Amino acid sequence: MADRAEPLRLGSIAPNFKADTTNGPIDFHEFIGNNWVVLFSHPEDYTPVCTTELGAFAKLEPEFAKRGVKLIGLSANTVDSHGGWIKDIDEVTGSKLSFPIIGDKDRKVALAYDMIDHQDATNVDSKGIAFTIRSVFIIDPKKTIRTILSYPASTGRNTAEVLRIVDSLQTGDKHRITTPINWVPGDDVIVHPSVKNEEAKELFPEFRIVKPYLRFTPLPKEKTSAAL
Repeated sequence: MADRAEPLRLGSIAPNFKADTTNGPIDFHEFIGNNWVVLFSHPEDYTPVCTTELGAFAKLEPEFAKRGVKLIGLSANTVDSHGGWIKDIDEVTGSKLSFPIIGDKDRKVALAYDMIDHQDATNVDSKGIAFTIRSVFIIDPKKTIRTILSYPASTGRNTAEVLRIVDSLQTGDKHRITTPINWVPGDDVIVHPSVKNEEAKELFPEFRIVKPYLRFTPLPKEKTSAAL
């Protein structure tokens, strides 16, 4: 197996790559364009947990699209194999999966994104090549990685949580706020630490100071990225 890439961090530029997908060949940075992107990986086609996940992402794709977010999957098999798997996914979950899935049989993209599992030495194919782990990358239009999530093979991802993170990031970028624990659009938010109190009075007339470092303000759902 090739050497692992340097670990990516929040704030890293998403590595570019060219790959075949179920929707044709792509240049990843061109695919991103001026959009947000959620890139998520799967260890192998025709696996049970991943089948449920892809169906769930497909059903929620319209909500991501409303927010200017493209979805793209990756699995460590060929594009031809993906095509057969998509038929199963749609049949089992009732979805109509249309976003691209990258064929990454040689793990080039998985290695570039450090998606290889070091904890489970059995996570390999019949030739002993490491499979990808189940990662999620949320990438903004500047090609900057804003979120990295990694899940064990046993635990299905939460698509609603991925969408919630997108809402938090997009709303924070627009309004200079951060979001507290368990926030959902419509809940109170936190005034960003860079906003001084005098400026906060103008931006957020109803803000309240709980502690000098903790200031809440209402932010109606209509002002969030979920107001679509």
